[in-house]
Amino acid sequence: MSVQGRVHSWESCGTVDGPGIRFIVFMQGCLMRCQYCHNRDTWDLEGGKMVSVDEVMEQVESYRFFFEASGGGVTASGGEAILQPEFVGELFRRCREIGVDTCLDTNGMVRQHSDTIDQLLDNTDLVMLDLKHINDDIHRNLIGVSNKRPLQFAEYLAKRNQRTWIRYVVVPGYTDDDDSAEKLAEFIAPMKNVELVELLPYHELGKHKWVALGEEYQLDGVKPPSGDTMNRIKGIFEAKGLKTKY
Repeated sequence: MSVQGRVHSWESCGTVDGPGIRFIVFMQGCLMRCQYCHNRDTWDLEGGKMVSVDEVMEQVESYRFFFEASGGGVTASGGEAILQPEFVGELFRRCREIGVDTCLDTNGMVRQHSDTIDQLLDNTDLVMLDLKHINDDIHRNLIGVSNKRPLQFAEYLAKRNQRTWIRYVVVPGYTDDDDSAEKLAEFIAPMKNVELVELLPYHELGKHKWVALGEEYQLDGVKPPSGDTMNRIKGIFEAKGLKTKY
């Protein structure tokens, strides 16, 4: 029987979660509690629906032309994809068998390193690692958990020389100050496996999901960062020799 996983949803032609046109599988469940989360409905570890790798691969096969034409492929996102490493690892193994590029979009909240995690990474062409904040106190306040595991995972990817993009969400009042950006840039700069730092401006597009769940959106009233702010943060990372985009 094909390996099964708990899936929230999928998107057939995504263009913002890795190179080219991508089929994105949003896995169900997350251990972080980001105040700005735009997929609040993916947190529940028991939510979503059980789906087999075979079912996903049927969808993937139907979009192969778009992947090949655009340099795209399959992205596992969430929620948090790395919480279901057996499913994602098998999905990625099957993708690579037929020449489809694989991308893991993760917050790096790995509960323990194992052969299963290594097998998943062995079948991953690109890791997009979200590093929320370098300061643990601010991270706990904004994200609800320590940054220890994500930073350790970043170091592990560097040790493996795993092709990686770092994603950093610029949230006014939390992550848009020079000191936070400089310290994170200093942490990333020695990592030769990091191709790109992708700067993502904060937005409120997921607010309605919080409201639908009857919950208060914690960052209500926080506006997206200005272009000047984004360019200033961009300059800080580039001053450390890091390639950026936003």
